[in-house]
Amino acid sequence: MEENARKRILCPLDPKHTVYEDQLAKHLKKCNSREKPKPDFFIQDINAGLKDETEIPEQLVPISFLSEEQMENLIKKLRKASEGLNSTLKDQIMSHPALHDALNDPKNGDSATKHLKQQASILGNIEKLKLLGPRRCFVEFGAGKGKLSHWVDIALKDAEKVHFILVEKVTTRFKVDGKHRKKNSVFERLQIDIQHLCLNKIPLLSKEKLPVVGIGKHLCGVATDLALRCLVETYAASCEERNEEPLAKRVKNDKTEKEINTLAKEGNEKNIPEKWTPVAGIVIALCCHHRCDWRHYVGKEYFRALGLGAVEFHYFQRMSSWATCGMQKTSLEASNISTKRKDKQNDGSEEHDDGGYRITDDSTESLPGFLTVEEKKKIGHLCKLLIDQGRINYLQQKGFNPALQYYTDPLVSLENVLLTALPNHSSSPETTA
Repeated sequence: MEENARKRILCPLDPKHTVYEDQLAKHLKKCNSREKPKPDFFIQDINAGLKDETEIPEQLVPISFLSEEQMENLIKKLRKASEGLNSTLKDQIMSHPALHDALNDPKNGDSATKHLKQQASILGNIEKLKLLGPRRCFVEFGAGKGKLSHWVDIALKDAEKVHFILVEKVTTRFKVDGKHRKKNSVFERLQIDIQHLCLNKIPLLSKEKLPVVGIGKHLCGVATDLALRCLVETYAASCEERNEEPLAKRVKNDKTEKEINTLAKEGNEKNIPEKWTPVAGIVIALCCHHRCDWRHYVGKEYFRALGLGAVEFHYFQRMSSWATCGMQKTSLEASNISTKRKDKQNDGSEEHDDGGYRITDDSTESLPGFLTVEEKKKIGHLCKLLIDQGRINYLQQKGFNPALQYYTDPLVSLENVLLTALPNHSSSPETTA
């Protein structure tokens, strides 16, 4: 484009905007789309898992292209692999006084109420596991607006030495972090993909040596596996290799009798486990199993032991969406739900409409006709359970005592399973998996 004898050209870093050609060199130095220096805690693919080309399946056909015989074989494999698994988990629906006023606010709409109920239950489960206490760092994966950390901070009041690290790979609007700037707790937001996050390179953690509590609300498919590997392998293993003793453990060991009595009166001592590890616990509300990825999945060893591999995982992952895709809805209703979801995403609302029906590319039209709606839902839930069981097995192998439980009513959210884990020496959650 010519303007006053000066030519404007597309920016080579981002063609969505233009720049004067004679000012290109100057613009490239300050363009917001330029590649910024990577922080020390960015290590390419550190949590990605091993890439084995021989296990990556070739282009697989969609489920709708499979013959009835192929589908029946897949379902037989699924049912055989799931034998012995308890398909009905224990209800662990809880609440917490910190959210009492918010839950009873008459201004709440249905969506706000559903999110608050889930946050209250997650908070109640964190407290039940004795993870809600001072001298620790809460790392919220897939933090979004940071509301889960917000309520954890409210519940902790003025507990000493509490830090929050909020991990989110995209820019987020309407963040609540700013509400905590004048409080004792420290909030730090990292815009990074969990796949590349090395926790022990974060100055706060490398300096303070605080035990970490990994938390998350509706952490999408692959992000859950990346977060587990980030906590259990990248962080915990590296701390143990360096024989680092978390600060909280040293503080506890060095406490005077007066300090211990003070803490006991405040009710904080009960939330300090007898023995500390780099990762004190994990509490993650699971979501979107159809967005898992074989390379990043932490339960490969479990699948292989069952005679399953990347191909079966791929189809089980796709079939898992049958549990939540709303197959009883008409196509018009589904279209309206999909439109509402897009509108919510555009206005900066929560990424998941938890109480609604998730529409995926394996929609009703692509499902095999020899199965009833209820059978498809049961198969979908079985796929989710098997994928989650691989995660349970992984955590057990890494020295944790994990469990799966329902943390909210399916009328509040169809994605209502909570994964919790404590180190083996800690007070154990009831095993329901």
